[in-house]
Amino acid sequence: MTWKVLLTDGLEENGKEILRAKAEVTDQPGITADDLLKVAGDYDAIIVRGRTKVIPAVFDAGNKLKVVGRAGVGVDNIDLSAAKSHNVIVVNSPLATTLAVAELTIGLMFAVSREIPRADAGMKNTKWLKKELEGVELNGKTLGVIGFGRIGAATAQRAAAMGMKIIAFDPQLSDDEIRARGGDPVSFDKLLASADFITIHTPLTNETRGIINAAAIARMKDGVRIICAARGGVVDEAALLEALNSGKVAAAGLDVFATEPPGESALASHPHVVATPHIGAQTVEAQARAAADIASEVLAALNGESLRWRVA
Repeated sequence: MTWKVLLTDGLEENGKEILRAKAEVTDQPGITADDLLKVAGDYDAIIVRGRTKVIPAVFDAGNKLKVVGRAGVGVDNIDLSAAKSHNVIVVNSPLATTLAVAELTIGLMFAVSREIPRADAGMKNTKWLKKELEGVELNGKTLGVIGFGRIGAATAQRAAAMGMKIIAFDPQLSDDEIRARGGDPVSFDKLLASADFITIHTPLTNETRGIINAAAIARMKDGVRIICAARGGVVDEAALLEALNSGKVAAAGLDVFATEPPGESALASHPHVVATPHIGAQTVEAQARAAADIASEVLAALNGESLRWRVA
């Protein structure tokens, strides 16, 4: 039997080559939701990124569907309950983008602490803003990491090398596990009250949605800087905007938004926000790793082999 695999958001060539060795591959980047419903029944597997929404109707239409693969980490665009009810396996590639997202997080920390985008924009407009651009150093500051999994820990490792003190909150890990990963375990309230910089590295779930809200921000230090390259929705954007306007939050670096793209956004365009268009995983190296990992994992699922990254 030759498996049929549909790619809805593209995939790096190395991943396609792995798939083509064992399956018939159809590449339809940008396929619409309506067209996906029309063709879903033709395929044994669908591989998506973050754009495609694999809603219950897709599973209803996909009568041959055996596996959905997410090239990346987050699976909030895949209805896991529907997958389970239709006996469809869901897999992802959680290791591939760790370094890329951690490095972007560090980049956003530098950008908000030294106002690098504003300095660059000034130079391009022949403005010499030297006296206006007095930043802060990362060395000696406390970094609070919410979510101390692979990406949170990788970020912390790099921040520690720059002389930052690392405190971490993760209810999924024991204190010993957090210490082993390089963090000082603290309660959520302690982290909010102690950190000079806060970075969030959690999936978007019912428990984490709006975890950084008005009440949480009120418990933070005045002048705190917040970074989020995790998932849109974990930060209450209205509360953050209000805190930026009041000066409670000195600056924010955001790679993700509740609605993407956010369109005309007072938050994204705020002078104390460095905003990027969800590029955490967008490196040549990360995309190649993600393609190879998800291609191999989808084929393993189709062939009934053991899986490394089964989500549902």
